Amino acid sequence: MPTTTIAGTEVQVDDEGFMTEYDEWNEDIANELASNIGIELSDAHWPILSFLREDYKEQGETPMLRRVANVGGVPTKQLFQLFPKKPAKKMSYIAGVPKPHGCV
Repeated sequence: MPTTTIAGTEVQVDDEGFMTEYDEWNEDIANELASNIGIELSDAHWPILSFLREDYKEQGETPMLRRVANVGGVPTKQLFQLFPKKPAKKMSYIAGVPKPHGCV
């Protein structure tokens, strides 16, 4: 696996830049990853990122947008506002979990 340095920490990533080691992630890394794709994290982003990480840890796979909306309790419209264009892919990238299955 390739490695890269994010927020001063060397982390393992896949060919698309998604982190591959769950425990290497931290909030500084999340902020830098968000900045890399033009998102400035606010208080509204953190519960969503926490849900993604917790759900991934429990389920063994990254939740799709519908699960984040239904189980995580965040309206789809809000997800698109916080993570414009391709929210599932962007949320996963920032949360340090694999890209959801079916995401292009």
